[in-house]
Amino acid sequence: MTVVVLDTNVVVAALRSGGGRSRSVLRRAIDGRDVPLFGTTLWLEYEEILGRGVADGATSRAERETVLAALVTAGRWVQIYYGWRPNLPDEGDNHLVELALAGNAESIITWNPRDIAHGDLVWPGLSVQTPQDYLEDTS
Repeated sequence: MTVVVLDTNVVVAALRSGGGRSRSVLRRAIDGRDVPLFGTTLWLEYEEILGRGVADGATSRAERETVLAALVTAGRWVQIYYGWRPNLPDEGDNHLVELALAGNAESIITWNPRDIAHGDLVWPGLSVQTPQDYLEDTS
């Protein structure tokens, strides 16, 4: 099992599409093949974005809540005790790196890898990948 951090854009894309790479990554986590990490900031972001109905039309609110419940059951909650502030171009992405470091994740899976991989701090052993790249590496 690989320990991963799933960026919100991957979860949203998974719920919007009837299939695709994001859906496959989400299924891997829910099926227990990967261990997704959660922290307060990421979980609140999931709830806020999915609560807004960004996946409306593709999923109902009840379906989104069911997916989040399955995801939290499959994952591990991590407390972040140290703020690294990797100084990413989007300050709102720093929490993903901090969560990955606190939980010893092997990969951050996102549709915006350049935004996360190019901070001032670099950690060997932590990859930042698109869902497509991640799935290719794990197959």
